Amino acid sequence: MTVSDAILIIDDEVQIRRLLEITLSAGGYKISEASTGKEGLALAATRQPALIILDLGLPDTDGLEILRKLREWYEKPIIILSVRKLEDDIIKALDIGANDYLTKPFRTGELLARIRVAIRQSHGVTDNPNLEFGSLSIDLSNHTARKNNVIIKLTATEFSLLALLARNEGRVLTHQYILKEIWGMGYIEQTQYLRVFIAQLRKKVEDEPAKPTLLKTESGVGYRFGS
Repeated sequence: MTVSDAILIIDDEVQIRRLLEITLSAGGYKISEASTGKEGLALAATRQPALIILDLGLPDTDGLEILRKLREWYEKPIIILSVRKLEDDIIKALDIGANDYLTKPFRTGELLARIRVAIRQSHGVTDNPNLEFGSLSIDLSNHTARKNNVIIKLTATEFSLLALLARNEGRVLTHQYILKEIWGMGYIEQTQYLRVFIAQLRKKVEDEPAKPTLLKTESGVGYRFGS
C-alpha cells in the first residue's frame, strides 16, 4: 500500500462508516466519509481517492445513479457495499461499472481482501504478460498456459476466456459481460454456452474441478477468478 491509497466511504449509516473507518484505518488506509450521494461526488472529485466504497441506499440519490455519474470520469475501483441482495441489483451495478459487490452484513477480512485486489489491479499489476496463480501460469504474450510447468492444451476460445478472468482476478464478471467480450453481442443471453466452456476450463486448470479454487461461480451473476 502507498500513501495514495486513500478510500472514500459513501454511506448514510453512521455505524457502518464507523466500522469501516476503524477497520480500514487499522489497515493503513486514509479515510474520507460522505453520508449522501451529492457529498460523495464532491469528495470524489476533490480528494481523488484510490478506491470508493459505495452504498446503494443513499438518502438523496439512488446509489446506482451515483455510480453512473462517477463512471463518467472516475476510473479507479468502486466496491458496492449494500443490503440489496437481488441478482438484478448486483448485475446492474457490475454492468454499470462497479468492480465488486458485497452485501451487508459483511466480513471485514473479506472486504479488506477485495480492496487489496482492486487496488493492486488499478496499480497495473495485471498488465504483466505473465500471470502466476500457484501451479498455474498464464503467458498472455504467447497465448499459452501451464500447470505444474506442463503446457495445458487450450482452444483459442478457452484461452481467451481464461485470460479475461485471470486479468480481472478477484472481480466478479457478469455472464453478459463475459459473453460480450469473448463471443460478441449476439451471444449475451447464451449463459448455458458459457457454463459449458467454464466446465471445460475447470477440468483443465483446477486440481479438483468439482471444488474450484480459481474459476469460482457467483450464483446467478457470473464468475470470479481466484479470491
